[in-house]
Amino acid sequence: MKTELTINGRSRAIDVEPRMTLLDALRDAAGLKGTHAGCEHGVCGACTVIVDGDAVRSCLMFAVQCDGMEITTIEGVAADPGELDVVQDSFCETHGLQCGYCTPGMVLAAKALLAVEKDPSDEQIRDAISGNICRCTGYGQIVEAIRLAAKRLRESNTAAMEAGE
Repeated sequence: MKTELTINGRSRAIDVEPRMTLLDALRDAAGLKGTHAGCEHGVCGACTVIVDGDAVRSCLMFAVQCDGMEITTIEGVAADPGELDVVQDSFCETHGLQCGYCTPGMVLAAKALLAVEKDPSDEQIRDAISGNICRCTGYGQIVEAIRLAAKRLRESNTAAMEAGE
């Protein structure tokens, strides 16, 4: 069945079976391999994407459920190819990633949080990433990365406001 998915700002008509997960539609039908398949039971968070502003586990949603919704994957986070988003750059600077498997899901969970909370507490950050498992970093650097990204975003917004933008 044809499903109209808006992925990273681009509308795509994708032929999917009614039982195809959003994860499989993104990876196989759309060719976006940055969303990782982990447990495929909604436990690990490796498949986290943003759907209509909310961080969701794409292995738990059917692609047909997302017809007409706005989906953001890790490929759509940065403004231009080869560039890093503020959150991605903060993860790199604070060593909030090691093997990188959980990183796309963590970045998207962080972006969903920072879209609604400009100055999150460590408790709010931990809650936002609580559905994402990382076996490498111990989470300290991930929390630090999100805290740094929030600070940078606040400062850039302040500078833009002062410049009259």
